[in-house]
Amino acid sequence: PKKLSSASIETLSIIAYKQPITKSEIESIRGVSVDRIISNLEERKFIRNCGKQETGRRANLYEVTSKFLSYLGIKNVGELPDYNLLKIKNMENITTNED
Repeated sequence: PKKLSSASIETLSIIAYKQPITKSEIESIRGVSVDRIISNLEERKFIRNCGKQETGRRANLYEVTSKFLSYLGIKNVGELPDYNLLKIKNMENITTNED
């Protein structure tokens, strides 16, 4: 299977932690357009449209799928590492030997 790009992994992480989330919310976090990434992740069935935002322009809402979770070898998003802890580790430039 084709490997995920770092941009796709970052986008998936944001969706997993913040779901349900709109494309514009993802873009405001990442600071770049995610149109192509969203299309690719939907094509791979790693994310899905899970409805429309209640207010505003009723943008599509996205969430990760069970296919993505099984790709990671986990059963639910609760098994993911703590997002805030990851942010702190990333900011401190802590490196690990894990691949």
